Amino acid sequence: MADMKTPLAKVRGLGSAKDGTHHWLSHRVTAIANIPLVVFFVVSFVGNAGKGHAEWVAWLKQPIVSVLMILFIANMVYHMRLGLQVLIEDYVHDHGTKFASMIALTFACVLIAALSIFSILRIAFGG
Repeated sequence: MADMKTPLAKVRGLGSAKDGTHHWLSHRVTAIANIPLVVFFVVSFVGNAGKGHAEWVAWLKQPIVSVLMILFIANMVYHMRLGLQVLIEDYVHDHGTKFASMIALTFACVLIAALSIFSILRIAFGG
């Protein structure tokens, strides 16, 4: 049976998803947002080096510190996910493996973020 589709109909839906620019921009925005958050993280940890558990807990209970740490975790995990997604898309060629890898990546990132943020909130609210 002869194919009666026009050349345009044959390629429709197979072209660019037009999602690359958004992904690229998101990765750059999260990288820029990480700059002050990483500076805060490093300065805070260097400033608290050598302190005991009670001092660390008191430090993390401060509202601004808790919020900045949650922002740090959320932004860092999202940035990590975007970067690893590109690696999977570029270097994993089998569709089934790629799909499974993306699902595993998403679950791992959600788990990391959820456990980290839960831990910060538990300390911040005295649990």
